[in-house]
Amino acid sequence: MKPTDIKDPEYFHRVVDCQYACPAHTPVPEYIRLIAAEKYTEAYMVNWESNVFPGVLGRTCDRPCEPACRRGRVEEEPVAICRLKRVAADFKDDPRAHMPMGPFPANGKKIALIGGGPASLTVARDLAPLGYELHLFDEQIKGGGMMRSQIPSFRLPESVLDEEVGYVLDLGVHAVFNKYVESMREVLAQDYDAIFVGTGAPKGGDLPRLPGRWDAPDHIHIGITWLASVAFEHTTKIGKKVIVLGGGNTAMDCCRTARRLGGEEVTVVVRSPFETMKASPWEIEDAMREDIPILNNMPPKEFVVENGKLKGVLFEKVEAVYDESGRRKLIPTGEPDVFIEADDVLIAIGQENSFPWIERDLGIEFGQWDVPVLNPVTFQSTLPKVFFGGDAALGPKNIITAVAHGHQAAISIDLFCQGQDVAKDRPAPTVNLIHQKMGIHEWGYDNDIAGDLRYKVPHLEKKQSLHDRKLEVELGFDPATAFREAQRCLNCDVQTVFNTSRCIECDACVDICPTSCITFTMNGEEEDLRTRLTAPANNLEQALYVSEPLKQTARVMIKDEDVCLHCGLCAERCPTAAWDMEKYLYQVTKAGQGCNTTLAV
Repeated sequence: MKPTDIKDPEYFHRVVDCQYACPAHTPVPEYIRLIAAEKYTEAYMVNWESNVFPGVLGRTCDRPCEPACRRGRVEEEPVAICRLKRVAADFKDDPRAHMPMGPFPANGKKIALIGGGPASLTVARDLAPLGYELHLFDEQIKGGGMMRSQIPSFRLPESVLDEEVGYVLDLGVHAVFNKYVESMREVLAQDYDAIFVGTGAPKGGDLPRLPGRWDAPDHIHIGITWLASVAFEHTTKIGKKVIVLGGGNTAMDCCRTARRLGGEEVTVVVRSPFETMKASPWEIEDAMREDIPILNNMPPKEFVVENGKLKGVLFEKVEAVYDESGRRKLIPTGEPDVFIEADDVLIAIGQENSFPWIERDLGIEFGQWDVPVLNPVTFQSTLPKVFFGGDAALGPKNIITAVAHGHQAAISIDLFCQGQDVAKDRPAPTVNLIHQKMGIHEWGYDNDIAGDLRYKVPHLEKKQSLHDRKLEVELGFDPATAFREAQRCLNCDVQTVFNTSRCIECDACVDICPTSCITFTMNGEEEDLRTRLTAPANNLEQALYVSEPLKQTARVMIKDEDVCLHCGLCAERCPTAAWDMEKYLYQVTKAGQGCNTTLAV
């Protein structure tokens, strides 16, 4: 194998698994250390720089970072990264002193932001300090988009959302609410230098051809539309018997909201097996904790309506059968159909893009599923001055992905408005490697490995929470528990860096390594090397760190990045300092490279 190029900024980035898995590339270990040090405001700002909505995401994020967490694959459950993010938001001081403060010198460019969700707000956050005049339009009464209309208050209190949306709007954004944009042609006719579309995926999936669907329309609801109606208090009650169709997070929000609005018998029915449900495991757990049964392998056959009144839904029984390629088919079992009574049905089977307001003769091309044709890096459409982001760009995802889109679209808009190439002139990420050794056997971070299991987040008592839809169910960690959970982090951003010229091949690092991740051996092809290590490296998704040939024996040092704990024992034990612990800080550059100073708090 060729020696590893550790100067490549992406090499160590991939080793910090949690940060790499985060679409916005939030420096997770950095803010967790700050939480452990009770520096909550600083931890909040590290988050705000990357993900814009720490308090929101600390409650609602889909947590792509946690399955990637090294702690989970080395010994037990991953660090509660998402809930620690909330700790920073819950215990921070007023962070506005560390945020950009306007008014900012105008640069003469004007941008339209259509939609007030996380993608548009991220674009606004990044462009406002650069002097852009930003006009944001949204049909809702306040900013937040789907964060406001589709996430129930018992998961995301309105006060938290208002606060974090306010931080962005206070940068000088001209926000026009209760305004539905009816025509892209009209927007293009105005003197905007660029337009960003962040309108989400507002069309809920339906079952229009299912028998009985239109025979009792007042009692058969589209899930996301119904959630919005509840959020804006147009809907305040529901029938006692409720069926929720679907197995995603929207279905979980629907069933839990229905319980709080009077549903006494709320049942979730999913067409697929339990283990393939799209809802996050913790969302399923929360629904089941509230005594909501989930029935699987039961696609609906008919809405049963008698004399104009909904009686219930008839379901077929199926089983999942997989072919040789792993493709799934749902095959009827031949068992009798199942009838479930219902006063109301909520259909939560997915979301779709919808752009009836964008005329099709403007040069903006659309592909399959009414998704705009975009450059996936720049988010620029086939009409160069129009950019998309969030669910409106590539279909339904999640908040953190929308934020990531917003950052990249803001870079593109800035480059476009300055007459630069939006693809070729994109700024590189900023990286830094900082030595952590302060003295003999002393490090600039806590490298003890706590043996604690993952701590559980306390919940509000069920009887109390089910009687008020605005009471937040999760109570969050207190500072003491947050400290203990933060101590479980393995500091994966503090890298083990090897200096070939200093190594005397004593193999002391091999002897002391607790996971046997270091090997000195003769070089070879990767497939062969992975079998000759002290412990076989079977996870092909994780790199091998390969040194230059050593002077004495021509062997190479191989480190399996998959199971390295970043504990620093190799560096402490090495008599020649061939091993060093260096903190690696990686930040995705934002629009206007060089103007981001929020980490210097």
